[in-house]
Amino acid sequence: MLATELPQQEFSLDSTRLFPTFRQDLRTSAPDIFVDETSTDWGNLSWQDLGKPYLVQNYSKHRRAWEESHSAEMPVEIQWQHFNRNFHRLFASDLDDAPREQGKLLLKNVGRMNLPQAQQALAELVRLQIWNHVHRREDAVWDPRGKRALFEGLEISKPNILFLGAAEGYEAMQLLAMYPGGHAVLVDYDDFCRTDRFGRFPEAYPFLGKNPATGGWQVYRKEDLQIDFEVCDIRDLKYGKEFDIVLSVGLIEHFSDEHKGVVFEFHRRFLKPGGYAIMTTPRRQLRSKAFYLLMGELMNYGYRELMDARQLGLYAYENGFEILRCGYIKAHNGLVTKVL
Repeated sequence: MLATELPQQEFSLDSTRLFPTFRQDLRTSAPDIFVDETSTDWGNLSWQDLGKPYLVQNYSKHRRAWEESHSAEMPVEIQWQHFNRNFHRLFASDLDDAPREQGKLLLKNVGRMNLPQAQQALAELVRLQIWNHVHRREDAVWDPRGKRALFEGLEISKPNILFLGAAEGYEAMQLLAMYPGGHAVLVDYDDFCRTDRFGRFPEAYPFLGKNPATGGWQVYRKEDLQIDFEVCDIRDLKYGKEFDIVLSVGLIEHFSDEHKGVVFEFHRRFLKPGGYAIMTTPRRQLRSKAFYLLMGELMNYGYRELMDARQLGLYAYENGFEILRCGYIKAHNGLVTKVL
């Protein structure tokens, strides 16, 4: 059953439940919320102290095969097309049924001594089990409690949000639930993100926010939120400084140091005076390194770094941002900043 076919039912606050493709988590208490490193003395921190981010280099064999056949480096646009389709396939997988079906396929091919097909089935089974653990059981990709902890306390009402490299737009939807009445523009240059990653996002997924009339908790769904999707290269956007929040999730780590200033300028360019630039990147930790090693055939098509929260913060500080909040959640570093 696809996530979009889930029944439109009421959810109980302070509860968690597994659905075939995701975890619904409406708990409002610890553990695994937000580890705060905001007190870091950024002015006295150096790259000599921190070292540079970890570079993920085990590129997918599909990228290597493409480059060999074309005698050229795979263009960035094509890298993202492969990544987005592979990632969406994981998000759409029924994680109760799909592993069982792969297990049956593995045994069938072993019985027939079809070793190449057996190896392929085993690899797919391992990837599904890893994804089930990371995304559904640990809820480390969307991590609603961690994201709410990162986003809380903004002095803002009905925000106008720009999400750069938005994919399915999850974090913008969480912000709109926490600060109701706002509007978000999701930007991605792969139309598949508009039609499938965002377009087929689970309609029943509950975002926990506040009711502005009562101040109490309230569940919002995608259909309750004001969102537009613009298929565009960030460099070609025509907006001015008109957004209360400029947001990126998993964008900065795809730029080498030579181009880090460019991606930080993307955040600055569209931000109102006094607005918030919010940025996250995948954490540099053993689990993340193992994830990108074992899932590399699906994930690793382009340049990617893993960094810690202080490395992300130092990049932002060096590029002219005031750091209001810095820390990490389950699988991501997070910053809430303003332009100096």
